[in-house]
Amino acid sequence: MVWTVPAEDRRFVLSLGCPDQTGVIARITSFIAGFGGSIAEAGYHSDDESGWFFTRQAIKASTVPFDLDTLRERFTTLAADLGPETDWKLLDSGRRGRVVLLVSRDGHCLHDLLGRATSGELPATVEAVIGNHPDLREMTYAHGIPFHHIPFPADPAAREPAFEQVRALVDGHDPDAVVLARFMQVLPAGLCEHWAGRAINIHHSFLPSFVGARPYHQAFARGVKLIGATCHYVTPELDAGPIIEQDVARVDHADTVRDMVRQGRDIERVVLARGLRWHLEGRVLVHGRRTVVFT
Repeated sequence: MVWTVPAEDRRFVLSLGCPDQTGVIARITSFIAGFGGSIAEAGYHSDDESGWFFTRQAIKASTVPFDLDTLRERFTTLAADLGPETDWKLLDSGRRGRVVLLVSRDGHCLHDLLGRATSGELPATVEAVIGNHPDLREMTYAHGIPFHHIPFPADPAAREPAFEQVRALVDGHDPDAVVLARFMQVLPAGLCEHWAGRAINIHHSFLPSFVGARPYHQAFARGVKLIGATCHYVTPELDAGPIIEQDVARVDHADTVRDMVRQGRDIERVVLARGLRWHLEGRVLVHGRRTVVFT
């Protein structure tokens, strides 16, 4: 689906990570200048510890004399010259990203994302919502989006068929992002690897503290003064994937668990929306367990 943005605002966005080397910036900018491209936004980061270089270049689409597929084809040669480990992608800011949302019963993140997508605030088309409970069906239908209910058995060992149904539905949309919008199921390792770099989770805690279930209860028991939320990519290791975005709010001794949950939900909404937007805009580059985020 093409997103209606003014032609002058449309960008072809290059995100790239490669082994750091002399002249890499000059080679990329010379490549862009070679066809008359104009760079509207650029970010660079050289990581001394890993020896890697990262960049995000937003090129004015109106200055590119060919389509995005041709641009990808031409850049392939330069990317190969930068080294076989080079990781890169080119996106069109005029195209909404395809997103599938996975949910359970809590609807605050779903409601927020649907509202942002419908209003055009989020560069995403929500293709479908899949829930292991039917509670959020009507909320989804109100936005004209398909809802699929896939029940999950109580026994974790018997959930493989349900996850296979989820996988088939998600893959049918070929999404740019699979968002666990408070989906209270742990993805099996195979799905984590299959959706690597696309599966995004919101954890209601400032990771790495209080992983797993009931983090607000854990935080209350520890008497913390800050609670938070973390948007991260999903990996087989629970709540340990590369972090995209985090935020916090201050609490004190008078706050109950219910107070923390209420305040935490506000943070979760904002953190997830930011993380998803940055992912879809090609602002997040992953290297190992860490990310570089060009905001």
